[in-house]
Amino acid sequence: MPESRSHKRSKGRAARKEVPISRGRRLDAIRGHHAIEVERGGTPKKIDQALSRLKTQRNKNKILRVPQKDMNKATQQVRKKGMNVTVTNLSKTKRRKA
Repeated sequence: MPESRSHKRSKGRAARKEVPISRGRRLDAIRGHHAIEVERGGTPKKIDQALSRLKTQRNKNKILRVPQKDMNKATQQVRKKGMNVTVTNLSKTKRRKA
């Protein structure tokens, strides 16, 4: 399924998009020292899958972008997994360090 316009916009002007990672998965974008994953599906299962993709990046600052209505869910999932991830909304105006 092609990416929506807002999904593409959320990745920003990253140098590397759709970066291959292990097990046939792909990380949305790597921009300098930042690994960016955009997750528009607000279910805990989808957020967990996005976090597992971010977990593969060892020496990067991890950013999870979700719709603003899902920011609380995403922050809870990050804390539950014990990861050091910044959760932002799609337009990058609000940010929570989880």
